[in-house]
Amino acid sequence: MVRVTTTNRRGVLRAGAGLAAGGALAAGCGTGQDAPPPAATPGSASPARASGHPAGTSHTAPAPRAYAGQPAQITHGPRTRAQVALTFHGQGDPDLAESLLSTAEQRGARLTVLAVGTWLDQHPGLARRILDGGHDLGNHTQRHISVNALAEAEARKEITDCADRLKRLTGSIGTWFRPSRSPTASPLVTRLARAAGYPHVLSYDVDSLDYTRPGADAVTRKVLAEVRSGSVVSLHFGYPDTVAALPAVLHELDRRHLRAVTTTELLS
Repeated sequence: MVRVTTTNRRGVLRAGAGLAAGGALAAGCGTGQDAPPPAATPGSASPARASGHPAGTSHTAPAPRAYAGQPAQITHGPRTRAQVALTFHGQGDPDLAESLLSTAEQRGARLTVLAVGTWLDQHPGLARRILDGGHDLGNHTQRHISVNALAEAEARKEITDCADRLKRLTGSIGTWFRPSRSPTASPLVTRLARAAGYPHVLSYDVDSLDYTRPGADAVTRKVLAEVRSGSVVSLHFGYPDTVAALPAVLHELDRRHLRAVTTTELLS
């Protein structure tokens, strides 16, 4: 069994300092739970602070593209390549997000981040931080509510409002769309996403269940028990367990000769 070290746990506690004062963390998309994210001051993460790079070093985000042979809702990539995609629902404490991104980069891994629009409003520098780190950035709706349950006009607005945020911050609507509060999109939401410019909906075949706060060891075990070549793994920003689990997950993926790549690379 892969275990998380005491040193890692201490680092997570430091990264997550202040969470108790900030309130409950963002709920996961696999349930209907509605725990609000911690309070944050709009614009509190400046581009320079969030990226760790000079604010001028940037590039335009790639646009969404259609992948021949892939279904409207993608759950995994080719099983013939020794690659996996670690995808993160983008919401929650920006310090935890920075810790996850830095940990991945130090180990040569690249992630896919599906960002919530209101989170980008609060921390606009993180959009550029994600791209400058070599990661994919996509759309996870504007307010992270149950998009499949909305009427057509409301669902369309959830998708396009977040797309507009991404376009303003990066020059692109983001590479991917993932529905909020559900692993898959309804036929209506799939159609609306396509109309907004996303040829595919990005789902997943491995759910870490990190949003249930089971502890870092449980997150690690769940991912490693189910991941295989081509897997798309669902994880979340905003949870200290996930930060603590990531080094052990990446270590074991490396031992199995599975590279953690962006979803774009996984499908290309």
